[in-house]
Amino acid sequence: MTDQPYDFTGLRALFINCTLKRSPEPSNTQGLVDISTQIMTKQGVEVDVVRAVDHNIATGVWPDMREHGWTVDDWPMIFEKVLAADILVLAGPIWLGDNSSVMKQVHERLYGGSHLLNDAGQYLYYGRVGGCLITGNEDGVKHCAQNVLYTLQHIGYTIPPQADAGWIGEAGPGPSYLDPGSGGPENDFTNRNTTFMTWNLMHVAQMLRTAGGIPAHGNIRSGWDAGCRYDFANPEYR
Repeated sequence: MTDQPYDFTGLRALFINCTLKRSPEPSNTQGLVDISTQIMTKQGVEVDVVRAVDHNIATGVWPDMREHGWTVDDWPMIFEKVLAADILVLAGPIWLGDNSSVMKQVHERLYGGSHLLNDAGQYLYYGRVGGCLITGNEDGVKHCAQNVLYTLQHIGYTIPPQADAGWIGEAGPGPSYLDPGSGGPENDFTNRNTTFMTWNLMHVAQMLRTAGGIPAHGNIRSGWDAGCRYDFANPEYR
């Protein structure tokens, strides 16, 4: 099969690994992240990976928590990478059937920037695409993915089709993704979904960049506040 050539040069992607393990401890989540980043890099996408737990990220829902009583907050540095990226992939493990505490903290900090606006007057994350990767050795991949993708679309990210992938072993104690004999790296279902997710992220990011982002009509907060209703029919005036 001959692949059609695509040029994704100029696109930038950020993967935030929400493992609970600090570097240099091996991260099973990173093993799945590596599959996607290798495809993107091969296609000319500039990729950056951040392991959130390696940083002193303050708790809160403001862009910089140093302005709200915290002495240290590394999130503003990570937020610069978020804003520089066309593609954001949040990756993390399953604990107790849900996303990790680090993943939830990243959600909260992303939400802290959702009130900001881009140059078109739209919410800041418009025109960017998002996806997620989930690992674990218990059930919950789809539940965790739903939470991540809902969070991303709610704050303004565009979610391509099939924008999630994951791997779990047998329910209960057992090998993790990178453990010898787990079958994780060889799992065709996971490898296919991760590959499809990666390409869909690149395709939609390229489409949005070519189109200049999401059209700035019907979604401008300042227009609504000024009285423009974008064809919304107010029942009080019927």
